[in-house]
Amino acid sequence: MNVHESGEMYLEAILVLSKEHGYVRSVDVSEYLGYSKPSVSRAMGILRKGNYITMEKDGAITLTEQGRSIAEKIFERHTVLSRLLIKLGVSEQTAIADACKMEHAISDESFLAIKRHALGL
Repeated sequence: MNVHESGEMYLEAILVLSKEHGYVRSVDVSEYLGYSKPSVSRAMGILRKGNYITMEKDGAITLTEQGRSIAEKIFERHTVLSRLLIKLGVSEQTAIADACKMEHAISDESFLAIKRHALGL
């Protein structure tokens, strides 16, 4: 499960969009992330080859089990880190932006410690 940061961002976007709309296409990912359509198309090809997504003939994108696992991990990190930063007094906009950077770099060990602390476990 070794995906680069950009791949993690795409997988997380697909997860969020699928939760919101149920149906995800490359153009939706492009609009959501603010990336060009050719960049998204290239990334979808890489993710498909890595068995992180499947693409139907009609353009529908679905996360594979492996892709969903990574996307949910990154989404959880984003959510927990954003909430913690806001709780610490950081503005929502800054907290979300910082959490997006942190979610890709933080180790599992450190994230679990932060999560336990943030949730009072």
